[in-house]
Amino acid sequence: MNTFEDIQNLIQNDINKTDQVLIEHLGSNVALINQMSGYIINAGGKRLRPLLLLLCARATHYQGEHHHLMAVVIELIHTATLLHDDIVDESKSRRGKETANKVWGNAASVLVGDFLYSRAFEMMVKSDSMRIMTILSKATNEIAQGEVLQLLNCQNSALTEEEYYQVIERKTAVLFQVATQIGGLLSNIDKVQEQALKNYGLHLGNAFQIIDDVLDYQSNAETMGKEVGDDLSEGKTTLPIIYALKNTVAEDRQLLKDAINNADNSKIEQILDILQSVNAFDYTRKQAQKSADLAKKSLDSLQDSKYKEALILLCDLSLQRKS
Repeated sequence: MNTFEDIQNLIQNDINKTDQVLIEHLGSNVALINQMSGYIINAGGKRLRPLLLLLCARATHYQGEHHHLMAVVIELIHTATLLHDDIVDESKSRRGKETANKVWGNAASVLVGDFLYSRAFEMMVKSDSMRIMTILSKATNEIAQGEVLQLLNCQNSALTEEEYYQVIERKTAVLFQVATQIGGLLSNIDKVQEQALKNYGLHLGNAFQIIDDVLDYQSNAETMGKEVGDDLSEGKTTLPIIYALKNTVAEDRQLLKDAINNADNSKIEQILDILQSVNAFDYTRKQAQKSADLAKKSLDSLQDSKYKEALILLCDLSLQRKS
């Protein structure tokens, strides 16, 4: 097993059943909801979060059918956050396609995002587990807080590394954590294994987001489906910038501060040169590697299986991403 496609093939039957559940629950008698939901769900992406839930369920020997339902809940919550995120960021493209807010406008995107959230909550009740419902409801609240924190931190060149991690753990890693935790809870695992899967999801989510923040500067528009330096144009202070601000000369530091404080990426070429000169990308990738290593270590208590191998491989693949 070496590629993401190998992992998908490992649980292809579960993926197919999850897709069926997703299609069954996206329907509405409101035509615009059907149109927009289909557009968003089919916009691409690896559906990593539901995949994690399916893998963790299999890795802990789950034999039921609720993991397909819960995987869809995770995907709907994630998709709703993307809809709202694109509105806040005024994004025009995602994964190489126009965003829903670009096609249908902000009002429709907000409301369909609300529909996806409410449908997710409607579905999670079917788990018949107060524990799972509590975890998911708390997670959506954490994600919302993370989004607000990120908004408050926009155009803030004084953001610290610690504050950066607070944002990405709430905004991104928490949904990874919930996916892996619920995958295990469905199998009635003990508290030690539950904590292990929670830790795995948290650390993998951090690694994933850190690499995302590197790719915003090091990838290209064709690969990412968005423009290089988008984070900068939105005034987001991510880890490469935080590191560079601490390790560059006064003149370059001021250029970086001005770019963040004014949400201005017009000098992106100069900024890329500065980031490269202080090894900001190397440092950031090393932090992602640390998180990925912690994720792998978290799985030590899990019984060896091809599903555990897949979870470990995902840590490596998350660091090798190009988009």
